[in-house]
Amino acid sequence: MATQGSLLLQKQLKDLCKHPVDGFSAGLVDERNIFEWSVTIIGPPETLYDGGYFNAIMSFPSNYPNSPPTVKFISKIWHPNVYTDGLVCISILHPPGEDPNGYELASERWSPVHTVESIVLSIISMLSSPNDESPANIEAAKEWRERRDDFKKKVSRCVRRSQEMF
Repeated sequence: MATQGSLLLQKQLKDLCKHPVDGFSAGLVDERNIFEWSVTIIGPPETLYDGGYFNAIMSFPSNYPNSPPTVKFISKIWHPNVYTDGLVCISILHPPGEDPNGYELASERWSPVHTVESIVLSIISMLSSPNDESPANIEAAKEWRERRDDFKKKVSRCVRRSQEMF
């Protein structure tokens, strides 16, 4: 039996196939599972990630859209807002409601109005302008702030590696 979440994801997939969005492509990891998507994000032009092809898995919970998906890069990526295991940390992917740590407003966190498109566009924006105030990868954030040349070299290696894999 189809759930609200599976129907909504089928519609979003159909819409993205009909009207592709610049900067990324998305599809299912397995045609039998609408709750797991494979996403390729193209490094935004005029950023350190320009020219890169970064693959990620977007996993939706069974109660989607009431809870956010997780997004995990499977391509190596160096970024203050991406944990070392590839998990993306941005506000719209945090559970809805008040932030128990008081860092984010409820309006910045997950809302059922978000779509695959709005999530990926937020990740592209994150690549363009890292938030080093609330980092997932403290070492990358520190390097971003204090040793920008070292940071750029690591990102450049990630971009080159992603091009070789593509």
